[in-house]
Formats: sequence, C-alpha cells, structure tokens
Amino acid sequence: MIVNHTLVEFILTVSFSFLIGLEIKAYRIQFGKNSEKEFFGTTRTFSFIGIVGFIFYKIEPIHLSVFIAGLVGLSILYSIFYMEKVKDKKFSILLYLVMLIIYSMGAILTIYPLWFGALIFVFIVFILNSKNIIYKFSLQINTYEFETLGKMVLLSAVVLPLLPKTNIIPFIPLSPFKIWLAVVVISAISYGGYLVEKYLMPSKGLFLTGIIGGTYSSTATTVVLSRKLKQMGKNNTANAAIIASTSVMFIRLIVVAFIFNPSIAKSISIPFILLCAVGFGISLIYLKKGEKKSVQSDFVDKNPLELGTAFLFAFLFVAMIMLTHFITTKYGSNGLEMFSFVVGLTDIDPFILSILTGKYAVTQNELVNAILIAAGSNNLIKAIYALYFGGVKNSYISAFWIFVLGFASIAWSFVV
Repeated sequence: MIVNHTLVEFILTVSFSFLIGLEIKAYRIQFGKNSEKEFFGTTRTFSFIGIVGFIFYKIEPIHLSVFIAGLVGLSILYSIFYMEKVKDKKFSILLYLVMLIIYSMGAILTIYPLWFGALIFVFIVFILNSKNIIYKFSLQINTYEFETLGKMVLLSAVVLPLLPKTNIIPFIPLSPFKIWLAVVVISAISYGGYLVEKYLMPSKGLFLTGIIGGTYSSTATTVVLSRKLKQMGKNNTANAAIIASTSVMFIRLIVVAFIFNPSIAKSISIPFILLCAVGFGISLIYLKKGEKKSVQSDFVDKNPLELGTAFLFAFLFVAMIMLTHFITTKYGSNGLEMFSFVVGLTDIDPFILSILTGKYAVTQNELVNAILIAAGSNNLIKAIYALYFGGVKNSYISAFWIFVLGFASIAWSFVV
C-alpha cells in the first residue's frame, strides 16, 4: 500500500495544531484571569491556523509568497487584538509566538523529519505547563553567574578556534589552543557540579552535599562541612558527607584523565575505584549511624566559570607544566615524586592536568605514581582542614578516614 505523503503531512499538521489548541485552552483556564474576556482564538481557531499555513505553503513552496502573505495577515489581526490588550496593561505575546509555530507546522513537517515536529510539540506543551516552575527558578538565578557563562562561551566558541594549534611558547610543550581547551573542560566539569548543587538540589542535606560537592571541589566541600560540624557538634552524617566528598574526588580524577590521556586513566582506574569504593562504604556506615534529623548544608562557593578563576587556573596550569618539565629533566622520577607531594598540599587540578597533557623525560608509570601521590597528599591536607575547621572532638572521624585514604593512595604508588 502506497501512502500519500501529502495526506500524512496534512493529518499530522491538523493533529498537532488541534492538540496545541487544547493545551492553550488548558493554559488559559489555569493561568488566565477570570476577568479576561478577550482571547485570540479557541482550539478550533488554532486548528484552522495550522490548516491555512499548510495550504498556503503547498500553493507556492518555492518563493513562499502566499505563505508570507498569510503570515502578514495573521500578524495584522493579532496587532489589532494586542492593542486592546495593551489598554488593559497586558503585554504578553506568548500566544502570538505559539500561533507562529502552529502556522509554520505544515511547512516544518514537510521539510523536516517527523521527530522534529514532534519535538517542537513536546517543548510547547512542556513550556506552557512550566510557568510556575520557570518563574520560581528565575527568582533564584543570579544573573551575574549567567553573564559569566556567556563570557566563557564567547571565549570557548569564538576565541578558542582562533588560538594557534602549534607550540609557539618556549619551554611549554603545548599549544595555546590545547592549554585553553584544558581550562574550558575542567571549568565545565566543575560548573556542572556547581549548578546541580546550587540550583537543582539546594539544601538537600549534608550527605548529598558531600557527594555533589566532590564533583566540584572536595577541598571546598570539606571546609564547608567541617565548619558546619563545629556548629552542630559531633555528627555522624556530616562526617559521612566529608568522607563521601573525598571518595567522589577519585572518580572525578578518573573522568578528567580519560578526557586528556586514556592510557594514564586506565592505569589509575583500579586504585582510584578501589579507594572510592572503600571511602563510600565507610561513609555509608556512618550515614546509617547518623542522626535521623535532616540538617541543611548551606553550601556556598564561587562560580568556577568566573573569568578571574579561569585565568588563574590557566596561569597555574602553564606554571605546573614548566615546573614539572624542569624537575623531571633535572631531577628525574625522585624529584617528580617530591614535587607531587608538595603540590598535593595545594590545588591539584593544574598539576594533574599538566601530567596528563605534557611530555616529560620520565616513564608513564612514574607519571601515574605522581598522580597517586598528589591525590594522596591532597587528602592529607584535607584531613588537617577537617580537624582545624571542625575541631578535633567533632571531626576526628572524617579526618582519620580521609587520612587513611590519602596514605593508601601514596602507598599504592610505591608498592606497584
């Protein structure tokens, strides 16, 4: 049986137009004011708008003169209706925008695959039903953060392709393109965890804060939760959250390694997955012992996409590449191990990235050991942070287990 494509496109156009018309009617009932008598069309009106758009497109599909004339006519009609709305201080053009989509639905279903038209229909329904959710979300948004996101997108999508892809900086075995690409990737990973923590799951409890915070910055999460511990007193749930954040850090390092150097990533996967599993197991034990009362985390930190933060990271990344290159050339693997331990007491991301992207006068196993040592020493300093900000009496549990995980990571580098 041969199916007439025009007939199918027409039926789909009418169906989508009718269903959107029903959704608009439901939207009017739910959100429209009782006193509002004027309304630009009913379900039947929107169905006919879809039919007219389909017919006008099919009449002259090359230059679209008839289709455009129909669009202009509808726009004039809506303008007259809109002027009456403005008198009553109602300025929304939402229905006009939906009408434009319905009018174009026939052309869309003719030119593009069915899934595209269906996707447009789904989004219309979703957006119309999300008025309250979108409004509440907009009240929580810090516009400065999204301005920062826009600047980073500009630097990534516009500036990044223009950067040289050859090594032009002395003593740095990476091109400016790869350096900034690494900064963008790391910032994006941190930004994802930051958005989840701040907007999608704000104040959802200490343990969840620890898990999500570990994807962003386990050090910052440890400090914040330790301070919370000092306020609350000894709390098993908070200690479990601190241990969980460090456990997530191991997974984060594996993901970063797979992005930039899959070969090294495979080598660190086994020890880091084991350490993560042990850390999560311990955190779950203390979570089970924890207090049943829910405690808010109030986790607050800076947007990792802030330009100052990104440029500082780029500077540290370049500095780490130069230092690592100098140390491996002059002092070999022993110097790299000592340097890894010292760097681990600070922010390890620039150093880990320099290990994953650079070319040095040492073997891959020695680079893997350097990552293990840096991750381990970073845990040691976090244990000290936990004791300092939380108090020995309150946070000795999390500090002890973070120290154990750090010691185990360093020990693994010497055993294997």
